[in-house]
Amino acid sequence: MKPLWPPSSMSPAAPPQRGFALIPALFLIVVLGALALVAVRVGSGQQQTVIMALQETRALSAAQTGIEWGAYQSENGSCAASTTLSLTEAALNGFTVVVTCTATTFTNGAATSSSYVLKSTATTGTYGQPGYVHRAVSGTYTNAT
Repeated sequence: MKPLWPPSSMSPAAPPQRGFALIPALFLIVVLGALALVAVRVGSGQQQTVIMALQETRALSAAQTGIEWGAYQSENGSCAASTTLSLTEAALNGFTVVVTCTATTFTNGAATSSSYVLKSTATTGTYGQPGYVHRAVSGTYTNAT
């Protein structure tokens, strides 16, 4: 007599499992997506750092330009208390530079000379916004020989 179970039309081996590879594949997709997101965020942060470093260097150059302009003006007898320059050329386009000059006279032997204290402040952007940059430079010059 034949056993009733399993029926003769079914094989005694278990049927193959389906969908087993789906779980690791989904896990791999999620992990790779997260890594791509992290890479994009890190790259974007590094790009912003480079852009701000470049803007800081430009602001320093703009402030130094104000000092040079003030030294030239003071050597030609014009030491204004405060002058605002709006730069429009090349990499310094968009910077506003405020130059202040203070003159002090002194005697140098038989001659009377002047000493000039120049302060230059360069800014661009709006305070509180990501693109705001501010640099200040000062210098002292004299016309004594």
